[in-house]
Amino acid sequence: MHAAATGSLPAAVAGAPLTIAHIPGATALFETTETYSKALFGDDFQNRVAALACRDMKFMQATEGLIQPKFFDNGLNGHVVRIASDFYKKYRRLPNDGSIWTRVLTDEMVAKRLSKDDARLVAAKLHELFGVDISDRDYVVDRTVEFAKHQAVQSAILNSVNLLERREFDRVNKMITDAVNIGKHEEGGAYDMREQLMARTADRIDRLMGKKLPQGITTGVPKLDARLYHQGWGRKELSVLLGGAKTGKTTALLNFAINATAAGFNVLYLTLEVSAAIIADRMDSNISEIKAMELFQHHDTVRQKVTEFFDRTRANLKVHEFPTGTLSVSDLRRIIERYKGQGVLFDMVVVDYADLMRPDRHSDQAIENSKSIYIGLRGLAMEENIALLTATQANREGYKSAVVKAEHVAEDFNKVRIADILISISLTDEERANGYARLFFAAARNSASGFSLTIMQDIERMKFIKDIVEEGAGAPLMPVV
Repeated sequence: MHAAATGSLPAAVAGAPLTIAHIPGATALFETTETYSKALFGDDFQNRVAALACRDMKFMQATEGLIQPKFFDNGLNGHVVRIASDFYKKYRRLPNDGSIWTRVLTDEMVAKRLSKDDARLVAAKLHELFGVDISDRDYVVDRTVEFAKHQAVQSAILNSVNLLERREFDRVNKMITDAVNIGKHEEGGAYDMREQLMARTADRIDRLMGKKLPQGITTGVPKLDARLYHQGWGRKELSVLLGGAKTGKTTALLNFAINATAAGFNVLYLTLEVSAAIIADRMDSNISEIKAMELFQHHDTVRQKVTEFFDRTRANLKVHEFPTGTLSVSDLRRIIERYKGQGVLFDMVVVDYADLMRPDRHSDQAIENSKSIYIGLRGLAMEENIALLTATQANREGYKSAVVKAEHVAEDFNKVRIADILISISLTDEERANGYARLFFAAARNSASGFSLTIMQDIERMKFIKDIVEEGAGAPLMPVV
């Protein structure tokens, strides 16, 4: 390259077409880089990159515009990355379930970017990629930068042959420099309001026409979903249930976890107060609709109904037990990463409950510890594109109050500021005896608050909500758009 850059081309090329072999040192470079490429960037690595590109939002943010389909040895990986990248560029998110991917592949066929046979192959490749280990994301991002840089430099060298023949050295220099300067997006990519306006409009039209499904994780109660901004628990958000002692917080959390699983979402449930065995019994009661106190007598029916439930959903519901005060946000992050290594990507994480976690860095100030935990949980929800649901304790005044409100949060009011939505559980002794309770929308970042819903319950069968029987004044439905 040095001889060419100084304007003195090898004599051997005089009067003959220039090839890569005529560039001093280029042949040796390609032999070396090809060996290097196969060692570091072989099929396993390329499969992991493609898997992350179609499943992990943070990876896509860090590598947006970096990976080109032509970089992949397997053309199916290239198709998957192209489709995922186009979807992300338009909607600033990734398809998050099989039905969306099916629609996207159908659109690819209609637009004649994929034949029917190729679409089947891509669908099979997607199925394979959803079982690939996608742990150690940050490490793979760094290696992906090297991969993209290597492929781009190699392509630049090949494409510079004709430019060298025409002595267009400035263009050669720019091409090589651009390839060498390839890097990840530390800031996750900018969102241009003007450029993304049409994408937002198209997204709203799709929602209005029913072409795009709600992105929330369903509560399993349509009347409750209709009051939530995302038509369910929001991804990248922290949702908090507030209640006094023995008001059903754990029952609510496990009920919502089961309902999400029934809808096909992968759920991780962490219990810090009640043992995993008891949580499992309560979940069995909910699923089988057998009273918790009668599970032993009806063990055969319980086994059959729970087996049928998981055969239907095919989703994962994992329960982890931790002693009170031992689980930190960093611990939770490591658990999520371990499951990624097994091909399990969670849609929702339920912490029962956050007040019983420990901060990553302990302070002498209880409020600082609490704030650190809640900020960490919300940050984790954003990083992992999950809905994070937890509960918090009401103070004594709240326990005595007819309606538990935001000001009744125990110990640390920062919880209210950090949470995206805070829903309280209130009930009188009479309501408890008759199987009723009230949900009060105490605070919400993206939707209305200050209204209540009266719910019917069956606590003996661990059904926190059987139905919503009354809607208080000012209980609006969320608009479709």
